[in-house]
Amino acid sequence: MTGFSLTGMRAFVTGANTGIGQAIAVDLARHGAHVIAVGRSSMDDTLAQIRAAGGKGDALRADLATVPAAQDAFAQAENEFGLIDTLVNNAGIIRREDSLEFSEADWDAVMDINLKVVFFLSQAFAKSRVAAGKDGSIINIASLLSFQGGIRVPSYTASKSGVAGLAKTLSNEWSAQGITVNAVAPGYVVSNNTTDLRNDPERNQAILDRIPLGRWAEPQDIAGAVTFLASPAARYVTGITLPVDGGWLGR
Repeated sequence: MTGFSLTGMRAFVTGANTGIGQAIAVDLARHGAHVIAVGRSSMDDTLAQIRAAGGKGDALRADLATVPAAQDAFAQAENEFGLIDTLVNNAGIIRREDSLEFSEADWDAVMDINLKVVFFLSQAFAKSRVAAGKDGSIINIASLLSFQGGIRVPSYTASKSGVAGLAKTLSNEWSAQGITVNAVAPGYVVSNNTTDLRNDPERNQAILDRIPLGRWAEPQDIAGAVTFLASPAARYVTGITLPVDGGWLGR
C-alpha cells in the first residue's frame, strides 16, 4: 500500500460524534479505512456522513472518562471488527476558570480524559500491535496550547502539553516496533467549544487578525492532517506535533 490510501485499514476514533472527531472519522473512511467511531453520544450523523462519502463505519458507545471503560471499548472493537491499525485519540474536554479559583475536580476531569485515557488507550493499542507483529499509527489531538499558555485553562493547557510530550516519548519507545506516534495541534476551529469566542466581536476579530490565512479552521482542515499521518505517505514521520493553525504560530 502506498500514498494516501487507507484501504483495508481499521481506525478507532474517539469523540467522533461531532466537530473535529466527526470530520476525522469521515475523512479516514473516505480514504478507505473502516472507522469505528467511539463516544458517549449517538454516532448516527457520523455514520450517515461516512456512508454518504462511500465509506464504511461502525459505532461503539463508551464513556471515555475512565481508563477501564476506554480499555474495554478498545477490546470490544478488536473483538468485533478485528485488529485496529490506527488509533485517533480525539476525545477531550475543557474547563475554564481563573487559576486562583480552579478546582481539583475540574483539574482531574480534564487530565483524566485528555491525557490519562490517551496514554492508556495508546498502550492498549501498542500492546495489541506488538503482540500481532504488526505496524500501526497513533495520532493524538493536541492544541495550540501545547505550545502556548492560554488563559483560564490551566488543566487543558497542562493536558495538551502532555499530549505533545507523549508523541515524543512513545515514538522513542515504539517506532522501532513499527508504531508511529504523532500529534496534530489544531488552531482556532469552528466548533461548539469556540461559539462564545466567535460570538464576541472584539475577541473574534483579534483572533482573525493573528491568523495569516485570515479565517477560522473548519473541522475538515484538521482531518486532512490526521489522514496524512495515518497513511503510508507518513510512514517515516513520527514523534512530531503538527500545528494546523492557519499560520498562527508563525506570527
